[in-house]
Amino acid sequence: MTALAVERQAYRRSRARRSTLVALVSTLVFAALAVVATTSSPGWPRVRDSFFNLRIGWDSLPAVLDGLWLNVRVLVVCQILILTFGLGLAAVRTLRGPVWFPVRAMATGYVDLFRGLPLIICLYLVGFGLPGLRLAGVPNNPVLLGGLALVLVYSAYVAEVFRAGIESVHPSQLAAAKSLGLNYRRTMRLVVLPQAARRVTPALLNDFVALQKDCGLISVLGAVDAVRAAQIQAATSYNFTPYVVAGLLFVALAVPSARLADWATRRAATRQGAL
Repeated sequence: MTALAVERQAYRRSRARRSTLVALVSTLVFAALAVVATTSSPGWPRVRDSFFNLRIGWDSLPAVLDGLWLNVRVLVVCQILILTFGLGLAAVRTLRGPVWFPVRAMATGYVDLFRGLPLIICLYLVGFGLPGLRLAGVPNNPVLLGGLALVLVYSAYVAEVFRAGIESVHPSQLAAAKSLGLNYRRTMRLVVLPQAARRVTPALLNDFVALQKDCGLISVLGAVDAVRAAQIQAATSYNFTPYVVAGLLFVALAVPSARLADWATRRAATRQGAL
């Protein structure tokens, strides 16, 4: 390595350290100003007692954690079902040929419907509408019905993400697979889907970050998750601190996934730049 290259590296390291120091100082100053402005407001003592009561927050923590465990289980199951169903929808929407038009039309209608339908309305329709039909075999468990609503809505979004990834694969890849004698199914499995999955991983991770917090909406059907547990504790203590505890737990759950999504985005950008 030449002396000029060593000097350039040293300069870049010094600039990076300086930028980090400036960012740290500015963040601390901004945080200090925000804290001072909040705590010096006339209504701060009342807000502190109503939303940041340490004793009530500590007492409500076990119940909220128990409810959060339900949210985590719903999240894991829904993620698997959403990935599977969304990929199937995307594969159907990319089928070619007029014979597949009815199937493509149904898949398109499904995606348009559930992407446009607000999640809270879908929860009400599924959670209260299906049991109201009194059909044999239809569950009335609010956890199952809430998870079903989440799968219906998020599968539409994930299907479009997968479809974008599939259609981003260059047609020459399909032609090369056809020249090797691969049929449509093997081409999708061996050529198209591996490339599409790598390209859409950041977008999928962002969707699942959103799913983590939306899992708390199953509480509107009566499921005792973290949000419902916080509501029960707040009604018992006449204090809003349990809601703050539940919110912080959801944030703690989402932050690692958000950082993973950022890392995947940077990695994909680096790989594309290296090609």
